[in-house]
Amino acid sequence: MNRIEIDYCTQCRWLLRASWMAQELLTTFADELDEVALKPGRGGVFAIHLNGERLSDRAADGGFPDLPLLKQAIRDRIAPDRDLGHSDARRAPGA
Repeated sequence: MNRIEIDYCTQCRWLLRASWMAQELLTTFADELDEVALKPGRGGVFAIHLNGERLSDRAADGGFPDLPLLKQAIRDRIAPDRDLGHSDARRAPGA
């Protein structure tokens, strides 16, 4: 079972950003994801986990995740042979 959890800060009003990312991930990985959960938090949190593994943390990474890179990280873990089309054109340096 593949589960994405997006922790977002309600004080910062990041629900819209979190829900947009959830929509993008559900659209891209419609057949691979079983669940995408939005988890309200406080204190500036914005973190994304896949099956308990942290993929992104705004505070630790110095900003919000770049969506194509996030999609690549998810794809690499749950569907490594999958082509992401235009999202693959922006591969991280050294990847």
